[in-house]
Amino acid sequence: MDETLRQTAVAGSFYPGSRRELERQLYTLVPEETAHHDLLACISPHAGYVYSGGVAGRLFAHLTVPRRVIILGPNHTGAGSQVAVAPQEGWITPLGEQPVDSEFAQTLVDAYPKAELDPRAHWREHSIEVQLPFLMRRRPDLEILPVVLKHLSLEECLELGRVLAELIVEIEEPVGIVASSDMSHYQPDDVARTLDHLAIDAALERDPGGLYATVHREGITMCGVVPATVALAAANLLGAVDAHLVAYATSGDVSGDFSAVVGYAGVCIHR
Repeated sequence: MDETLRQTAVAGSFYPGSRRELERQLYTLVPEETAHHDLLACISPHAGYVYSGGVAGRLFAHLTVPRRVIILGPNHTGAGSQVAVAPQEGWITPLGEQPVDSEFAQTLVDAYPKAELDPRAHWREHSIEVQLPFLMRRRPDLEILPVVLKHLSLEECLELGRVLAELIVEIEEPVGIVASSDMSHYQPDDVARTLDHLAIDAALERDPGGLYATVHREGITMCGVVPATVALAAANLLGAVDAHLVAYATSGDVSGDFSAVVGYAGVCIHR
């Protein structure tokens, strides 16, 4: 196996494994509409496309995607380092090979002590992989920086956000940040919606500390709270002035089973 390339982990299960079928699904999921905002930062869901693809598609249709995008995902597998930066040169997708911004990857590792070039957290992790087809559809010449995060304290989240913001300013080129996260997991639909909107409200206030505190205080099973907190912290330092909810749904909207759902939110944070 070529270790310079990251192979797909969930193609054929979370989303179609063939180029033709994936392009067909993206055509139905991503509305043909004029983008309203440049991608500064956003929170996007990462479940199977049948469940969360509609929310993600509406979010990315809403955004103009820059050439360089940092994707922050939560660590579902427990493998690898605390802040695992993808060391590969590219990621394989059904749409073709997606280049990794290796120079930025090394710069982040040099600038943030907890960051390591570590492939282990990425091997079976789906939270970043499922974002790629949407981003590639919106920006064919995309370069990505995938970073998988384990649990970080609020202070560590804010520091990582500060480092990312400073590095982005130095680049002197637009860089977007995607925080990959689903919302409540396996709650009754009405409970999930109530809890999720507590977290969403904090995100809409562009309050990283408020989001982090709300999720932990209320026991909200938002798997990507750390990526979202980091993204909000960075966006604020990069001049964010507003945020809004583009789309929200639960798995019950698709399955018809509202007894135990997962929530999905698409949030845009912009200048």
